[in-house]
Formats: sequence, C-alpha cells, structure tokens
Amino acid sequence: MISCPYCFARMPRRRIQFRCMGKGARGVGCDPVPDQALGAFRATQTPSLPPVFSVRRPGRRAPCPTCSRETGWLVCPSCHNRLPVEYCANPGKIVALVGAKGAGKSTYIAVLVHELMNRVGEELDASLVPCDDRTIERYKQDFARPLYGQHRLLAATQSAAAMPRDPLVYLFTRTRRGRLGSGTASLTLVLFDTAGEDLRSRDMSELHLRYLGAADAVIFLLDPLELPGAREALTGTARSRGGRLDDDPLSDSLDVVVRVTERLRRNGGRKLRVPTAVALSKIDALQPSMERQSALHRSRAPIGELDLDDREAVHEQIRALLYEWQAGALDRYLGQHYANYNLFGLSALGALPSDTSVSPSGIRPYRVEDPLLWLLHQFKMLDGTRR
Repeated sequence: MISCPYCFARMPRRRIQFRCMGKGARGVGCDPVPDQALGAFRATQTPSLPPVFSVRRPGRRAPCPTCSRETGWLVCPSCHNRLPVEYCANPGKIVALVGAKGAGKSTYIAVLVHELMNRVGEELDASLVPCDDRTIERYKQDFARPLYGQHRLLAATQSAAAMPRDPLVYLFTRTRRGRLGSGTASLTLVLFDTAGEDLRSRDMSELHLRYLGAADAVIFLLDPLELPGAREALTGTARSRGGRLDDDPLSDSLDVVVRVTERLRRNGGRKLRVPTAVALSKIDALQPSMERQSALHRSRAPIGELDLDDREAVHEQIRALLYEWQAGALDRYLGQHYANYNLFGLSALGALPSDTSVSPSGIRPYRVEDPLLWLLHQFKMLDGTRR
C-alpha cells in the first residue's frame, strides 16, 4: 500500500495511474481535457491537462493507450496530483508535524531541512534531495529565503482552508557500511506542517483527518513559554514572550495533543503504536534556569548513530521539568495513550529573536535533529549505540 503525499488517500501500488504527456514538438499526443479531480482537490477552476489512464502493472513508465506516447508522469488516482517517481519506488514515511499556533513549526522545518542537507547529512553520510519541483519551490520561497537569506522570522502558517499547501517530499538516502561492504538505504520523508489554527477544534477538515490517519510518525511541537509553570523560570525578554495564548483557551498545548490523539485512534482502547516525538521548542530560553549538570546543557555528540544513553537522559530531564512546571498531566496522558513516545528539548534558532528578525548572533540550532534521528532509529534507518 502507498499513501498519496498530497491527499493522503491509501491505495495499492497497482492502482497508481499515469498522465499522458500531451502533444510533443511533432504534434503527437493527446489534447488537454478538463481534470475535475485535480480541480476539486485544489479548490480552483478546473484545469485542462492531458488525460489520466490506468495500466495493469504500473512501472516507472507506460505508453498512453490513446496516442501511444510513452510517459513517466505518475498520478494519484484519487486527487490526480503528480506523484514523485522516487516516492513510489521507495518506502515512504509520512511525518505529521503538529502543535498549537506559535510553537515554531515552520521555523523548525526550515532549520531541520537545512541541517539534514548540511551538518547532519555529513555526519550520517546521507543526502536529502527534494522529490519534486513543488518541494524545491516551496522550501526556497517559504522557508529558506526569508529565514536564511533575509534573516527574518517566518510568518504564521495560514489555515489550509484559506490557503491549500503542498507537503515537502524528500528522498533521504544513507550510505551504510558493514562487514560485507557498503550499500545505500533510502526512504521518502513527507513533511506536512499544520497551522495551529486548524487544530483549535475537534471539527477538523477532511484533509487533516486523512493526513493524521496516514501518518507513520508524529512530532508534537510544544511551546514551553506557554506553560505557566515554565514561565516562572524566565527572566527579562524571555518572560515577555510567554503567555501570548492565555486569551485563547482552545490553543492549550495539552488540548491540542488530546484532539490529535483522538483522530489517530483506530483500535478502541489500545495504546497507539505510531512512534511519537514530543518536543519542547525554544528550550534556549529556559536553559539559564536549569542546573549545570542538566542533559539539556550539552550538545549531542556527532557519532553517526543514535546515542541511546543521551536519548534517555534528555527524555528523563524533560519529564522531570514537566512535573516541576506542574505540567505532568501531559506526560501521564502520553503514557496512557502511546506505546512508543519520547520527549525532546530543542531550539531551532538557538537564541531569542526580535519581533521580526533572528538574533544578531545568527541561527544556531540546538538539538533540532534529535526527534528525526530517533524516528530514523524507529524506521531501522539508523543504528543505536550505548557509550
């Protein structure tokens, strides 16, 4: 089975369809026809495109049954969006990134992708490449250019109801070495950021219901500055940045976790088995109040594997902080409903920004890759070690 990374419909691989390439330079090919399915999905005027067709055994290419022109344009049979070839050829993992508004989800994605392409990619001997032109365009225009090029903070993600968004689809490939030689292992990562506004109610859109239902892993990003107990440990500018959602009770962090959990449930009272990373963002603002021996005062060692001892130490440190901040209900709820969850503390920027731009010291991410490294370990793409 494969999940479409755009509409999240699940289908057998044999149901993947093709789109004719249309007329070429010699005039050979099919004429455009109205594509009702794609128009309905994008909520726009129905586009006219070459027709979609099915074949008995879909491969990478197929001849159009009408004009005989060969095509490699794979499409989802449900929404008619074009599917990246590598996404269909490699096992895909849809990572759902959710959290209340203001938690920093867009900034987290921008920095995470940058680190995977550079520092972390070098450490893991891995490459991260976009699978389609929409991913290239959206990451450069919506994430990299404003944050890294112009050093300004990203705008809040708009509701999917007001502005439909495409996910970011990447092919992640690692070189793995063993006693019998080296080889590569690949998987496709689909990152879809939800607007906090879309999670304020249990009445979520059908797209969000399918999205959460198709998720192979979940990252909850929570803003600790919105936890009343944590705000007491803040000083100066950091204190003024807390409590911005006090007048919006529907955006409470625990309530968002509860709503998403309800939508993930499929098997009655059983614990959810989907790997779930729960990360406190903006942890740099709270580091000064932590004891010097805290696991959150040290950086992760770049060893090319998941340091299981370090992972456990950070998990237990975050758990202790939650209880210290009178937010232990979050940990208890996670333990009651998730069979496999881990707690994280990270900072995408590394320092408090101004209202519109990053700190003059630049972007200095702290442990931003930790949740994904843990998920790669769950996906059998990264070994774990104890030091």
